[in-house]
Amino acid sequence: MGKEIERKFLVKDPSFLKELEGVYYHQGYLSTEKERVVRVRIMGDKAALTLKGTDTGFTRLEYEYNIPVAEADEILEKLCLKPTIKKKRYRVPFQGFTWEVDVFSGENEGLILAEIELASEEQEFPLPSWVGEEVTGDPRYYNAYLIAHPYAGH
Repeated sequence: MGKEIERKFLVKDPSFLKELEGVYYHQGYLSTEKERVVRVRIMGDKAALTLKGTDTGFTRLEYEYNIPVAEADEILEKLCLKPTIKKKRYRVPFQGFTWEVDVFSGENEGLILAEIELASEEQEFPLPSWVGEEVTGDPRYYNAYLIAHPYAGH
């Protein structure tokens, strides 16, 4: 069984990203129901179909399958709910952990989120100085929510 344990935070100072190279992500959703989220995502030169279940604390079921990029592109164009999510993801090492920082564009311009995946819900981790308010579990910051309620203008 696949599980994802992650914490999510707003980024208060993104200036450190200027020195890093990110990967362009384009993702869309076939289902955004709380009990079953189905996502298609292109990450640079790779693509995946992901199924996610309901949150329990910081944990949720997650299954991911690689698919051809050409098929992902067609699914994004013809089957996914609109608008789709566009962002640049940066992998940022910090004191033995790797943070994923997403800088959104398009309808969600201005939103910058940082996530850290953990081995358990109890695992402790250091917070970088650029990390702001924690938004773990706040549905307003789920990508699936952002397609129906874009962040731009907040």
